Amino acid sequence: MGTLRPSSVAVHEGEDAKIPSEVHDHQKDLDAGALFVLKSRGSWLHCGYHLTTSIVAPPLLSLPYAFAFLGWTGGIFCLVIGALVTFYSYNLISLVLEHHAQLGHRHLRFRDMAHDILGPKWARYYVGPIQFMVCYGAVVACTLLGGQCLKTIYLLSSSDGTMKLYEFVILFGCLMLFLAQIPSFHSLRHINMVSLFLCIAYSVCATAGSIYIGHSSKGPKKDYSLTGDTQDRVFGVFNAIAIIATTYGNGIIPEIQATVAPPVKGKMFKGLCVCYAVVAVTFFSVAISGYWAFGNQAEGLVLTNFLDNGKPLVPKWFILMTNGFTILQLSAVGVVYLQPTNEVLESTLADPRSKEFSARNVIPRLISRSLSVVIATIIAAMLPFFGDINAVIGAFGFMPLDFILPVVFFNLTFKPSKRSPIFWLNITIAVVFSTLGVIAAVAAVRQIILDAKSYRLFANV
Repeated sequence: MGTLRPSSVAVHEGEDAKIPSEVHDHQKDLDAGALFVLKSRGSWLHCGYHLTTSIVAPPLLSLPYAFAFLGWTGGIFCLVIGALVTFYSYNLISLVLEHHAQLGHRHLRFRDMAHDILGPKWARYYVGPIQFMVCYGAVVACTLLGGQCLKTIYLLSSSDGTMKLYEFVILFGCLMLFLAQIPSFHSLRHINMVSLFLCIAYSVCATAGSIYIGHSSKGPKKDYSLTGDTQDRVFGVFNAIAIIATTYGNGIIPEIQATVAPPVKGKMFKGLCVCYAVVAVTFFSVAISGYWAFGNQAEGLVLTNFLDNGKPLVPKWFILMTNGFTILQLSAVGVVYLQPTNEVLESTLADPRSKEFSARNVIPRLISRSLSVVIATIIAAMLPFFGDINAVIGAFGFMPLDFILPVVFFNLTFKPSKRSPIFWLNITIAVVFSTLGVIAAVAAVRQIILDAKSYRLFANV
């Protein structure tokens, strides 16, 4: 089995429920990041809350925009394939984690899995950096989107207001600054329970608003044709695939499973069932209703379609309510994706031999987490075109973490026969999504080049 690394817990599935003191005894082997941030105390239901917040997030409001590049058939096909492949891949990661836990070596982080399955160089120079890039990029994106929603509310209330976008980004960053101090991932369980209902609420609002506008004479003329020349259409398809892949993206499955109290067997599957029940309700309703109502005029965020030259096409209170739900859930999503950063900071700066809330650990935690949020807020305020950059991050990050590495980890861990269907299914998924990831990255870089002329620091977009 090899020696235990300080980032893993030595447990035995059959014994840990009966003798919790054994798990406690092994806590001395953990670094401060695993000990204080990734506390293993949650239930499968808590796991479902964390998964739902990390996957069912406001980027789902961009799905009608993705459909505008794919059309009805391509859009629904990609949405279904994305759901099936990610549900399958996340279950594979869970099975690999359970397998190692049963062997007495429980992995708590993505890079721990990569270290033991692929080798230390893969963990240090590939998996660790792209996970950090994806998660911190998600924090920046949530901060920017939160600022944009606040600006929408402001302009509805005061159409001649003079406040700029970066000011609203800073306001949202202040909320994040407060929530970032919540000590552990497990401590977010109640916030993420509320987040689950919030994502359903704004998805229902987005769907209802789209149907209302689609049935009224206020909305645009419905046109489902694919616009642009052949080159634009091709790159548009791959941009849309990257959007859908990023929407289903997670990148922190091991960290979420680390919050589950042992024995972990079967708990992740139940949590995923909770999450994907919400996915089925939200993703498909928003994507289909939004594309039906607005066709190829669907904006990058479907809520933008609810305004026509600043004039609301639905009651003003309805837009205010929908944006309010979105802002609140964005704060929860941002804090969830801040956890890998918190864990790295904690393992570097905190002392596992001191108490979690001792001055020795609280002061570095307060300073480092605050600095982390301040930097994310500055980036979001400076780069309001971060959506283009996030598409590149999604192609380079979410594709490998959520579509490719899970099947590779499974094949290397369980070594299925080359004659078995599961082996070739996993190989097919790895090859197809590796190819899609490269092409999507090229398409995203092309989009940055095309939009570069409109880029300006602290732009009020």
